[in-house]
Amino acid sequence: MFLLSLTLLFVLTTAYGQPLSDATGLVHRMEVETGGHSFGIKAVSNFAISDFEFSKDEKKLTLYATGGLENNLSEIIIPRNLVGGNLTFYLNDQKHPAQINSNDEISFILLNFTGSGENKLDIVGTTYLSGLTVQDKVDMGVQKAIKKTDTSDDSFNWVILAGSLAVIAAFVAVKIKKRNSS
Repeated sequence: MFLLSLTLLFVLTTAYGQPLSDATGLVHRMEVETGGHSFGIKAVSNFAISDFEFSKDEKKLTLYATGGLENNLSEIIIPRNLVGGNLTFYLNDQKHPAQINSNDEISFILLNFTGSGENKLDIVGTTYLSGLTVQDKVDMGVQKAIKKTDTSDDSFNWVILAGSLAVIAAFVAVKIKKRNSS
């Protein structure tokens, strides 16, 4: 009965909503230390980012991606003080289009590509460490301290998992009670 309930949960979720692989995202947080500063980069994607590199001379961030799906999607947030200006993207050394929305602080990048397996994504900017003021340096130190104490993403995932298990356990308990009373 438990296995049937668990199976129905996944079948109904997939049948009436997005496929599980399209609705999930892996959160990747990367810290780039350069020029005496630390910059946080965040990526949410349906593939794993196994490693990354940053080259200040080339103004380039390289992400190494490993995915098992044919259609890959990622949202990447990069501080404009780290790499900014006109951004160019290369997927496996071939120029690749991406949607970019920027403000004074960040570049929000939406990247979509096909192909499972190992991929290399280069993000190349035209500026590096631009616009840093004394206040920016203070703010970055405060943000770094906050990041060390921020566990909201992980806590939220555990709450969802615990809630799901509680619902399944209650469903099974009701079924067992009904079976024993009849």
